[in-house]
Amino acid sequence: MDGAQASMQINNLDIGGGATLATKSEAEVSENWVHLKFTHAGQEYAVELADSDRVFDLKEKLYTLTSVPFERQKILGLVKGKLPADEATIASLKLPEGKKFQLIGTPIGQEFKELSALEQPDIINDLDVDFSDPVAQAAFINDVRNIRKIREVASKLNVNVMNPLRPGKKLLVLDIDYTILDTKPLTSGALPPAECARPGLHEFLESVYPLYDIVIWSQTSWVWLETKLVELEMVGSDKNYKIAFVLDKTSMFTVFSIREGKKFQHHVKPLKVIWAHFPQCGPENTIHIDDLGRNFALNPGEGLKISAFKNCHTTEAMQDRELVRLGKYLVWLGKNVPDFRNTDHKNWKKIADLVPDGAPPGSA
Repeated sequence: MDGAQASMQINNLDIGGGATLATKSEAEVSENWVHLKFTHAGQEYAVELADSDRVFDLKEKLYTLTSVPFERQKILGLVKGKLPADEATIASLKLPEGKKFQLIGTPIGQEFKELSALEQPDIINDLDVDFSDPVAQAAFINDVRNIRKIREVASKLNVNVMNPLRPGKKLLVLDIDYTILDTKPLTSGALPPAECARPGLHEFLESVYPLYDIVIWSQTSWVWLETKLVELEMVGSDKNYKIAFVLDKTSMFTVFSIREGKKFQHHVKPLKVIWAHFPQCGPENTIHIDDLGRNFALNPGEGLKISAFKNCHTTEAMQDRELVRLGKYLVWLGKNVPDFRNTDHKNWKKIADLVPDGAPPGSA
């Protein structure tokens, strides 16, 4: 009997062991699979997992797709609370078909130390432009090119919402670099993230969160932005506030101004880009905090300029109380001013100094 005949006879054997083996093979083929979607660095990906796969297998697939190693992976929105250990099965997570989540983390080879000046043109160039003149404001806002650019950016923008906007809340649009963070020592690796944060950062965000949804808008690219947020523990941690969504420099565009009689070009953060996607928000309930006034050139009435935070290792910087005062002002504003258009934010420090210390978060 040759090998082919022997194989045919073996395949045709009708015995318990053979039947059991056949049943197992069929079970493996018909195993339940779940299809998931996730975003990373502004890109959407799809991943497929079997019920018998482990959390380890999920992380391995994320690494294959994004080059983000296991130890840097922050997985947000997949399960409630902390992600189970690597040995946990996918079936135990009880994930619905089509579940969406977010991956945050820096891919191998794209660490902070490689950040070049080209990645942060507007952060390094801290020259500002004065748009307090009503004539200059009107010229910018009514410029045909600027109006068209706002429309183009808004139409292309895909907002990855991490936490939905809550009904009835105001909107706080917050810059990062030199507003709540001394960027230079963080990107160079000279100091750990916690020492680069502006004093009182988390307390500030926790104090305003009962009244405001928080949006981060940075002039850097997405990969650096999400890394900063993770290292500062603003996302993926157990703080008593949540970030609604994040925008990077791709949601900005260049405008042309005059500074001290010379032509000057810079980026702007047009709030209408956000309002186009979230019509419940507008000039009546939105405030934009930045250390560069030129960033709200198209929304001067909604902008509040604070002092830049630099040289975080110095005694003066360690005693900085800008966020304490800002938190008091924003709480007062959110509780007492139904329409922000009726308030001139230039007086914010005077108002903050009149608000008593020790008020509970979200109170006036």
